[in-house]
Order: sequence, then structure tokens, then C-alpha cells
Amino acid sequence: MRSELARWRVRAGYLAAVVYFVLAHPRPAWLVAGTLAGVAGLIVRGLAAGYLHKHEGLATTGPYACSRNPLYLGSALLAAGLAAAARSWLAAAVVAAYFLAFYPATIRSEESELAAEYGAAFREYAARVPLFWPKPGLRRERSAANAERFSWQQYRRNHEYNTGLGIAVAVLLLALKMVWGQ
Repeated sequence: MRSELARWRVRAGYLAAVVYFVLAHPRPAWLVAGTLAGVAGLIVRGLAAGYLHKHEGLATTGPYACSRNPLYLGSALLAAGLAAAARSWLAAAVVAAYFLAFYPATIRSEESELAAEYGAAFREYAARVPLFWPKPGLRRERSAANAERFSWQQYRRNHEYNTGLGIAVAVLLLALKMVWGQ
């Protein structure tokens, strides 16, 4: 199921991006504000990627100690930034529709897979850590099991730099549309 969902998520993403750029009407202040929100999303995603060892163990440290889905939380911030940068309710609606069409189902699918793979450890983690939005005041546990640090090598292994490159291209295209549209 997840591979089929992921395949459609990518295909629909290309279509949504084209429609988004057609509908976008960027202006300098909106582009700057949206880019700053996008950078916040990149930071959240980048931190999460530096802690995520896919298929090697349950990620519970770093950002994963505050949200079970920090990569998708970062993506939501990126999406909000792109929506703002477009300065178009229609473009923002396309971004929101895409996000809502794919991410909740993706999260549910991944949660099911993690529960099946890690059983009680995942259920305990899920009971302690919010699904998406970090809980104010949630403290990270300090123990030998939770002492892992951010790893640039892991960030690179997860190819998270591609997200930064994609956002840079999107901001550049919006800037060019803004300049050419005046």
C-alpha cells in the first residue's frame, strides 16, 4: 500500500507543482516570509534526517522525541511557506489539498508498519510522543538509550539535501516569475 501511495504522491506532486506555479503571484515581502517559513521547515526536516536510521531501528531521539513525524512536520512548514510565498489563495489551496490528500494516509501507513515491526516499543513510544505537533513542555529523556546525536553522515545518507535543493529551485522560480511578471 505504501509504495502505491508513494508512487501517486510523487506523480501528483509534479502536477500540483505545475498548477501551483501557474497560480502563484509572488511579491517580495510574501516571497521573503514564505522562504523564512520554508527554511524553518528545512531545519526541522534536516534535524530529523540526521537522527533517522531507516529500517535499522525505531527513531526516538532528537526531533523524534517531540514528534513521531518530524519529517512531515517540516514538510508542513515548507508547504505553508510555499503557500505564503505564492501570494495566491488558489495556489495555497493546491498546496493544502495535495498535503491533505497524501500525508495523513502516508502517516497512518507508516505508523501501521512501525507498530508491526517494533510492537510494544512502538506502542510505548506512540503513547508518550505526539503524532505530529510537538506538545509544549515535552521533555526529552536523558538516558544512555537516548544519547544519540545528530549525524551529518546520516543526513547525507537520507539524501535530505535534495529537499533543500528543491526548495531553492522553487524560490528561484517564484522570484523569476515575480520579476518577469512586473
